[in-house]
Amino acid sequence: MRQDAAVDGPPPSGPPGPAEPVPEEELMRALYREHAGALFSYVLKLVAGDRFLAEDVVQETLLRAWKNASRLDPGARSLRPWLVTVARRIVIDAHRSRQSRPPETSAALLEQLPAGDELDRTLRLMTISDALQDLSAAHREALVETYFRGRTVNEAAEELGLPAGTVRSRVFYALRALRNALEERGVTTS
Repeated sequence: MRQDAAVDGPPPSGPPGPAEPVPEEELMRALYREHAGALFSYVLKLVAGDRFLAEDVVQETLLRAWKNASRLDPGARSLRPWLVTVARRIVIDAHRSRQSRPPETSAALLEQLPAGDELDRTLRLMTISDALQDLSAAHREALVETYFRGRTVNEAAEELGLPAGTVRSRVFYALRALRNALEERGVTTS
């Protein structure tokens, strides 16, 4: 058992409580009224000014007090030392938990990353594909082999069964015809 496990439990009983038990709801309201502000200030320093984390820790501390309300002594001089100790342990546990796993990426950082716009690329490919249909089959074949399949002129010539000079000539005229077909569609080359 951890040596500090007793700290998270209820505080030692002080002087005997009142004859009638205080309902848990009233005890929690009283705890919040008396200790929440001071506890928040203390925790805020522990978490380096992170207000949201400090609020979470105070809430968790008071939740643990509520879970142990039946064992808390409402007549004790003060529960603040117990609450402060529990809050400190929550901060320590949260810190250890963050250290044991990879850091999370903030959503704000993800929003700043530029997203690739596939619409422009798709439209460009559709326009090029449409313009390729305007070329003769021989010119289109030469372009597909050299530009789209990444073959050299000699490899394309071997694949098409043509002399390399013929493939070179067809590629030249195919590019010129493709440029004209794209200009007719409103695409300008720079």
